[in-house]
Amino acid sequence: MTQATGSAGTIRRAVGTVAAMLAATTLLGGCGPKSEPAAAPATSPKEALLDAVPDGTEGAFRFSGKDSSSTITGRIDPDAKAFEINTAMAPDKDGITTKMSFLLIGEEIWMKAKFSGHPGLPKFPNKWMKLDRAKLTDGGSVPAYDGADQGNAGPLIEAATSVEEQGPGRYAGVIDVSSGNAAKALDDSEAAALGEAAKRVPFTAVVGPDKHLTSLTLKIPAAGERKAYDYVVTYADYGSTPKITVPTGGEATKAPAMAYEMLNS
Repeated sequence: MTQATGSAGTIRRAVGTVAAMLAATTLLGGCGPKSEPAAAPATSPKEALLDAVPDGTEGAFRFSGKDSSSTITGRIDPDAKAFEINTAMAPDKDGITTKMSFLLIGEEIWMKAKFSGHPGLPKFPNKWMKLDRAKLTDGGSVPAYDGADQGNAGPLIEAATSVEEQGPGRYAGVIDVSSGNAAKALDDSEAAALGEAAKRVPFTAVVGPDKHLTSLTLKIPAAGERKAYDYVVTYADYGSTPKITVPTGGEATKAPAMAYEMLNS
C-alpha cells in the first residue's frame, strides 16, 4: 500500500489497496479441481494445507483480510466469476478516512466510495455506481476477478519453508516472503525492508472439518518505522453464502464523471 501525501494521494492509495491486493493473487498452478478424498493421507502437512486453499469448487463464500493499514471484507462467487470487496482504511496523518467497495460480475463492475475528514473531498451517492470500462484509462485502477483465493493464501503457503500440523486442522510454520508472489502479497517494498527477517516469518493456519482453509495469520515483524503487525486472511461460510447478483432499481446508478477522474488520476 503505497503511501501518498494529501487527500488526492489518499484516494489513489485507497483505490490501489483493493486493486493491488487482488492483482497479487496467484492461483496455485496445476492443482485443478479437488478430487474425492483418497484412502492415504497427504504426503506432507504443507500439501494438505495447500489443498485446503479455495480453488473455485466450493461455491460462494465470505472472506476478510487485514494488514498494517486496512481491513478488507467481502464475498466471492466463483461460479459467476464475481466478488464483492469492501475496504476500510485507518485515518491517515491528515485525518482522512476512506471506505471503498467494488462489485464485479464477469466484466461488469460497480463501485462505492466514501471519504471523510476533509471538506474538499469528493462526495458520491450511497449506491453502486456502474463503471464503463471504456472510460478507464488504466485497467489496473479497478480490481479484476482472477480466482477464488483473493487473500493470497496459496502463494504465501507455497512459500513456506516449514509446515507442521500441531493438531487436527491446525498448522504452524515459517514462510519466506522475501521474493516472488509471497512478497507481492505485502505492501510495496515491505519485504525488502524486512531484510533477513523476511525469510523466516512465522505463521499459523486453521482448516475446518470440511477440509477448507478458514484462516491464515502471518506475524510480520517490525521494520524501520513500521510496527509489527498480523497479516490475516479468513475464509468462511463455504457454499452457504448468498450468490452475487446484479444490483437493480434504487441500489445502482451510473458513475459520475468525478468517479472516473478519481480512478484515472
